[in-house]
Amino acid sequence: MDNHTVSVEYMRLGELFEPGHTIAWKHLIKQDWPWEALPLIESYVKALINDLDVSEYDVRPNNVWIHKTAVIEPSVFLGANIIFGANARAAHCAYVRGPAIVGEGAFIGNSTEVKNVILFDGVQIPHFNYVGDSILGYKSHFGAGVITSNVKSDSSPVSVICVDKKIETGLKKFGAIIGDLVEVGCNAVLNPGTVVGKQSNIYPLSMVRGFIPANSIYKKQGEVVKKR
Repeated sequence: MDNHTVSVEYMRLGELFEPGHTIAWKHLIKQDWPWEALPLIESYVKALINDLDVSEYDVRPNNVWIHKTAVIEPSVFLGANIIFGANARAAHCAYVRGPAIVGEGAFIGNSTEVKNVILFDGVQIPHFNYVGDSILGYKSHFGAGVITSNVKSDSSPVSVICVDKKIETGLKKFGAIIGDLVEVGCNAVLNPGTVVGKQSNIYPLSMVRGFIPANSIYKKQGEVVKKR
C-alpha cells in the first residue's frame, strides 16, 4: 500500500470510529490520539454515571452499573468502575476486572477477561479472549482465543509504528485500538500498540504489530492487501 494510505493521520479517532456508538464518545473526542484515552477510562466511568438514570440500572457495590436489560450470568466476576449498557451480556466465568465501559448489545463471552477497556456498541469478544488496555470499535468481533498483549516483554513504554514513523505513547500498558467493524480471526495476537483501521480483517493465528489501514486484509507480517 502507498504511504498516503498508511499515514499516521489515519489513526485519528474520526478515522477509526464513526461518531457515537458509545456513551463515552463525548469524552473520547477530546483526545488527539485514541490511546490517550486509556489512562482516563476510570475517570470516564465516574463522570458518565452522573448522567445515567438510576431507574434504568441495577447499581452494585464498587461503582458497577448494569442496565436492567443486560444479562450477567451468576458466575461472572465484576470488579470496580464498570458500566454495562442496554442488552449487553457477560457469559459464564467472564472476568470483568474494570474499569470497563461495555456498550449496548456488546457480548463478553465465557472465560473472557477484560480490563481497562471501552467496548463500543455491538462488540463481540465471545470465547476465551483477553482484552486489556484497549478500545474496540462498533461491532468489531474477535474469534476464539484472540489476545491483546498489553505489556512489552521488557516493560518499556509502548510505541505505535506506522510506515517509517514511531509515535511514542509513554504508556507501559497499551493493548490495541480496533476500528469499527473489524474482524479478528481465531488465536491472533495483537501486540502492544496495535492499531487496526475500520472494516479490516485479520487472519487467524496472526501476530500483529503496528498500524493496519482501514479496509485491509492482514494475512501475515509484511503481507497486507487492500480489500477489493
